[in-house]
Amino acid sequence: MTTKSRFTPQTYRRLAFASLGALLMAPGCDDSKDGSAKAPPKPAAKRTYGEAPAEGAPAGPSVNPEEVQLAAKKLFQPLQDEAKSETNPWSKEKADLGRMLYYETRLSKNHDVSCNTCHDLANFGVDVREVDGKRVKTSEGHKKQFGERNSPTVYNAAFHLAQFWDGRAADVEEQAKGPVLNPVEMAMADEAATVFVLKSIPGYADAFKAAFPDTEDPITYDNMAKAIGAFERKLVTPSKFDAFIGGDASALTDAEAAGLKTFMDVGCTQCHSGALLGGNQFQKLGNVKPWPNVKDEGRFQVTKSAPDKFSFKVPSLRNITKTGPYLHDGSIESLEEMVNKMAEHQLAKGSLTPEETQSIMTFLGTLEGKIDEDYIKKPTLPESGPETPAPDAS
Repeated sequence: MTTKSRFTPQTYRRLAFASLGALLMAPGCDDSKDGSAKAPPKPAAKRTYGEAPAEGAPAGPSVNPEEVQLAAKKLFQPLQDEAKSETNPWSKEKADLGRMLYYETRLSKNHDVSCNTCHDLANFGVDVREVDGKRVKTSEGHKKQFGERNSPTVYNAAFHLAQFWDGRAADVEEQAKGPVLNPVEMAMADEAATVFVLKSIPGYADAFKAAFPDTEDPITYDNMAKAIGAFERKLVTPSKFDAFIGGDASALTDAEAAGLKTFMDVGCTQCHSGALLGGNQFQKLGNVKPWPNVKDEGRFQVTKSAPDKFSFKVPSLRNITKTGPYLHDGSIESLEEMVNKMAEHQLAKGSLTPEETQSIMTFLGTLEGKIDEDYIKKPTLPESGPETPAPDAS
């Protein structure tokens, strides 16, 4: 009995062509006349993106900026001009007062620390003081005490989902209350002592009244925080990246657009997306691979929930090339090292090639924004009154 074949003539022809294709693609085979194998291509010369390629080297990754832009628009948004608040609407008078208070050292016990001391507006909102030629990891406050966490930038911070590394303050108004009473930072005794200082400085009476015209007694601790918060809500630094996301595909160079594509392709956008490229979620440090020697329990200290151990607010990448050192403890000095460590410990990919790292670094440079020099200019502060407490170093 003959068994009927399961294959049709058409099937045999397809198999034959497939076999022929495999034979032609086998090592040592090509379509040269003498049948000799083609020499393997020479590896491309390594280069840093944004630099001119070496002689004879390829020009680098080829991307279509419009295609990159289309993909990016699904993940990012341009910065707004102001982080609006329903409970603390912005006014010029309130922001003017907030600017004064931001630079006011008399809000510290020894008259030597202001908001600007640790969040220097002229230097992208971070502490640029140095020890042994390197930026401080954490900031120095009252009696030369150092805090436990790095001072994050105040620029664009009002857009974040919460304030501080552990998210213990809901907004910039609540955040502004903390450092003034912190014994390691500004070390004021309490809210009443702070209000007494403000009321003892004659020039603040009119400024508070203008900022809070419907309040019978405008100089309060809450209003101090609202004024500082209002000022901070317009500390916004748009960059060329916003122009790119906003529709101008030529705003980034080919190398920068390639870096953005790499940033998206390797998975960085799992945590760094939105208008801030971060600032909108909490993540465990060492989510994929345990981070070594982490002692700070992060958000767990606020929530007491076990899943929050070693979790921190994801930092915004805006101005990231200017805001080192990095991490909650300032332990990473180099941005390049930070990028590689993030890949190793936070991404499923696990590691980056040197070319991928440099490509991402090129993109991160596009997030350096423009500071409004007029808005942050230090104002003339009112003179102390006869009852204004003297500096107290104790």
